[in-house]
This record gives sequence, structure tokens and C-alpha cells, in this order.
Amino acid sequence: MNTPLSRRTALRGAGATALAAGFTHSTAAAARAEETSGGRPRLVTYPVPAGAPVKTDSFTVKVRSRGGRWQTLGVYRPTLAEIDPATGRKKQFDSSLAYFDFSGEVEVEVTYIKGGVERVRVRPDSYGITPEVRADTLRFRLDRPRKVVVQINDDLFDCLHLFARAVEPRRPRENDPDVLYFGPGVHTTPDGYLDVPSGKTVYVHGGAVLKATVRFKDVHGARLAGRGVLAGTAAGGVLVEGSTDISVGGLTMLNPNGYAVQIGQSADVLLRDMAAFSSKGWGDGIDVFSSTDVTIDGVFMRNSDDCIAIYTHRWEYYGDTRNITVRNSTLWADVAHPVNVGTHGNTAAPEVLENLVFENLDICDHREPQMGYQGCIALNAGDSNLIRNVRVDGVRVEDFRWGQLIHMRVMFNTKYNTSVGRGIENVHVKDLSYTGKPLATCMLLGYDADHPVKNVTFENLVVNGTVVADSMKKPTWYLTTDFVPMHVNEHVTNLRFLTTAEAEAGTAS
Repeated sequence: MNTPLSRRTALRGAGATALAAGFTHSTAAAARAEETSGGRPRLVTYPVPAGAPVKTDSFTVKVRSRGGRWQTLGVYRPTLAEIDPATGRKKQFDSSLAYFDFSGEVEVEVTYIKGGVERVRVRPDSYGITPEVRADTLRFRLDRPRKVVVQINDDLFDCLHLFARAVEPRRPRENDPDVLYFGPGVHTTPDGYLDVPSGKTVYVHGGAVLKATVRFKDVHGARLAGRGVLAGTAAGGVLVEGSTDISVGGLTMLNPNGYAVQIGQSADVLLRDMAAFSSKGWGDGIDVFSSTDVTIDGVFMRNSDDCIAIYTHRWEYYGDTRNITVRNSTLWADVAHPVNVGTHGNTAAPEVLENLVFENLDICDHREPQMGYQGCIALNAGDSNLIRNVRVDGVRVEDFRWGQLIHMRVMFNTKYNTSVGRGIENVHVKDLSYTGKPLATCMLLGYDADHPVKNVTFENLVVNGTVVADSMKKPTWYLTTDFVPMHVNEHVTNLRFLTTAEAEAGTAS
């Protein structure tokens, strides 16, 4: 596994005061806030502490509230990756990240230090942000929290990731005995791990960097909160294992040595408003194993492997995976899938992945040369897994580099599987749209008659402005799937493409 789960530290079970005794840190100035006439902060910025990974040669970033003064933001250095398809070698790139909190409305000013700005794109495209550009400086306004990417001259890596979050409604008190508070500065732990006891909150201030893997192991009712950064972690960013009622929110993870978040055999887990970047091998974003009632809400994931991966058994995790929701999020896969479901399971005691929801998502990119690992949304049932009751609703896919829009396959991948998957059934894909260059052929493949894909409905599938439906105008000898394009084999049954009106009429009847 990516995290040595057997390790424990003296932090287990202690109160916040005792926990803090073993930490080292360097300090930085506290957050700066502008006040409205009502006394509530409109704009909160955070200095980057000394010792944090920074990038100063690409962008300067300023922000101001309406009628306020400009404040200059510090710029962190996330690292990103791309794989050479001829050699399999990885090339690493430095990128830029800045963040702040606000309420009301703010104006953002970004200057590209290298100069020569010809084209500017603020992504996701669905936000409809068109900046005012003057020479090498651009400005735009935000009236709500957004996580955006400012892309200059179509450069995918030397770009600015800007996270504008809502002002925190409540910040824990530093002296609260149930809170382990990391104030401004860079913090470490003796062994690079931080175990969180039941009932405790770890708070990482927006001006803080914590160099530790945060672990929730066999605990209940614990939190990781704040606006700070996890960087230089010993293993992954966060591990949730054998735990219930856990929440992680508001932090950003920079290039962990493993998954950004790993959830195994846990229940009632909430990940909200977090973000993660990775460039290492197997640099997944959020991986869920044998867990129930997991909500992933408002995240930004840019990863060097799957952004969101949902499985059943692997390693020491056992059991079904159900009631998983991913919503209101932005996914950018520099390697592998934005969404991948079902690869790993339990041949000896087959398991189920069910009641999965993916709604209101922006997929900015997908780049994967290997056809067996393609798909902006991939349902890959292996290891005797059964995938059922999946709903995709309101997913907008931008022009991606390399891969497939949809990939559904009952498979026996001998690299990872010890048996063929049992099947995929009851999948409803609504309001999935793609805008970009002509698509590569998507795949819907059952394994055989006993391991099928069945009962799949696409409602209002839009490819470059065309609604793909069985009722669309086409030559009678053409298949609807030709207009995606999509290859469907003989082990797929009850596949339908409907317009919204047809779906609503069918529901009414």
C-alpha cells in the first residue's frame, strides 16, 4: 500500500495541547482581512510562509474587493506531469497556485511575467469568464466562490490555478482542547504522520503548510479543516481507514507521495472544497475502497493518475461500496481517468458497487494513450464486481488531449484482476456534453452473455452541439452510436439514446 498503516505515533488519543508538543514550525504573518461596513470580512488573503514551495517567475496576482485596495497574493508551486507515449517516461512541470477567501464581489488582476500574451482562457469554460486583457495583464470579476485556471497562449502547464473560496464562517480557537491548531508557518511532525483521535479537529490556517500525512484510523467524528496546504507529505495526503463521520475541507494538497485522499472501509465521509495536485507515479486524487455514504463536493483535482477512483476490495479493505456522490467539482487528469469505477474487487467473495452519483462536474482534460485506461467517465467492472445504479447528471467535458468520452466495459484485466467482472447495469447518463475536436471512438463492451452491460440510457447527450438520440435524423441504416462515435458489442442490451422531452414523456406515462 501507499501508506504504512501499522505505524502509530504518540499523538494517538492525546489532547490538542499534548499533541502540539512534538511539532516544529516556522512562523509567518497572519491573514489579512478587509472589513465591510457590517464588520464581516469580504477579502482574506494569506502570506506564503518561508520554506513553502513557491513560483515567482510566471504570474503576479492581485485581488481587491469592491472599493478596496489591491492585495498581492503569494504564489505556490504545484508540480504536474505528462507521460511520453513512446518511452513511458514522465516529464514534470512546475505550475502556479494562488488562493484567497471572499464574500460579495472581487476583482482579480493577473500579469503574465514572461510576456507575449496572445490568447487567454479562464477555465472551466462553463463559468463564462471572459477577462479584459491589456498587454500582458488581464482582469476579471468573481461574485461567488470559484476554482479557476488561467491559461495563457494554450499552455497547459505554465498556467495559474486560482482558488477563490468563501470566507470561513467560523475559525476554531487556538486554545480549544479539541482542536489541533496549525497557525501560519511551516509545520512538521517527528515521523511525518499525524494521527487524529476521535472527536478532534485538525485545523490548518490559510498561511500554514503542514508536512505530514494526516491519518484517521479507527476513529469517529473527526475533522481536517482550514485553508492551508499539505505539502512534502511522507505518504499520501490524507488516509481515512475504518472510520466513521469524518470530514476534510478547504485545504490544498501539493504532490503527495501517494493518493491525495485514500478512503478504505469507512462510512459517512465528507470531502468538501479541497483541492489536490500530483505529478508522481500512481498520483491518484481521491480513491474510495469498500466504503459507504461518501460525499465529494466542490473539489478541484489535477492529478497524474485517476482524479476519482471508486473500488471495492483491495489490500486489506473488504466489502461493498455504495452511496457515493461526486458533485460540483472540477477534474483534470494529466494521466489516466477523471473518473474510474470498478477495477479492483474480491473474486473469492464478489462485491457490489452501487448507487453512484456524478453530478454538476466540469472535466477540463483527459490524457491517456492506453486504450484500456481511457474514458473521461470509465465504468470498468473487473474482479467479479457488479456495478449498478449509476447516475451521471450535468457533466461538461472540454476538449481533452487523448482518450475517450465514455468507456463502459466488463473486463478481465490480467494486470489487476483475477476474474472477469459480473456486469454493469442500470446506468443513466443525463446532460452529458462535449465540446472540442472530433471524438475518438467510445467503447461499451460486455464480456459475454453471462457478463453483460445492460439497461444504459443516455438522455440529452450533446456532442459538439448535436443532440444524439435514437430519434435523430439519420440514414436508416446508420446506428445512433455512429454519431457519438461509440462502438457497442453484442453483449450490451437495452441501450437507449433519448432527448429530454422523450425522457420526460416516458416518465409521465
